[in-house]
Amino acid sequence: MPRYPGHPERRPVLIAGGSSGIGAATGVMLAAAGHPVALGARRVEKSQEFVEKIIAAGGEAIAVPLDITDAASIEECVTKAEAELGSLEIVVSGAGDLWPGRTYEMSDDAFADQVAIHLLGAQQLYRRIVPEMIDRRRGDFVFISSDVAADPRPHMGAYAAAKAGVEAFALVARQELEGTGVRASLVRPGQTMTGMGTNFDAETAAAMLNDWVAFGFARHGFFLKPVHLATAITTVVTMPRGSHMRLVEVEAEAPIVAPAQQDDPQQGDN
Repeated sequence: MPRYPGHPERRPVLIAGGSSGIGAATGVMLAAAGHPVALGARRVEKSQEFVEKIIAAGGEAIAVPLDITDAASIEECVTKAEAELGSLEIVVSGAGDLWPGRTYEMSDDAFADQVAIHLLGAQQLYRRIVPEMIDRRRGDFVFISSDVAADPRPHMGAYAAAKAGVEAFALVARQELEGTGVRASLVRPGQTMTGMGTNFDAETAAAMLNDWVAFGFARHGFFLKPVHLATAITTVVTMPRGSHMRLVEVEAEAPIVAPAQQDDPQQGDN
């Protein structure tokens, strides 16, 4: 008899932050792999566009309103998703937004807002979902972090602090979940081309990037695409039971540099 029963045939998914970027790409990929998917986000109309794409391709999906900073909204989202799709086997906590600013210039409210959406939101979603997973002795909860948690950089003080908090929380979660059959995993993206950050004005973006370069960040201009992170997340949650990908770091590959020309060995000194 195997030490771990296999995954059930039907594994419903909830993605927090499913209206664009990494979340939407992950929803499309998991649905293509046969998972029923609930896309949770404030912009339900944007989530619905991806739901229609999934259904047209033969998948199963719904769009569910979700404000990750509101406990009542989390409760309503989870309740609706489970009522329509069944008990949630996979949850991806990826809702978020980004507002840069120097730590000594950012308002208290702006700093607190980023902590609320990235850290407290993830904690509340986890708290709502995981006890049910523990009762079933299985489930995957994936926290989406950022490489700024490991390598903080200028203008990212609030975001880096929140994501570092997410990583600490996920580490404790793994320790507490040991022996329950529930897997808590971290996916840590590098710079990714998503909607986050596209609302910066030119002056803010220039100041941030100039400071990044001065401290050795942004060594090249290549960005990950959401599908790259969707591939990582899909790999994490489809690992056979008895294995656990605890932390996956995904970075954009640098541009390929042509090899240096070699001296012609047949040409001697004149």
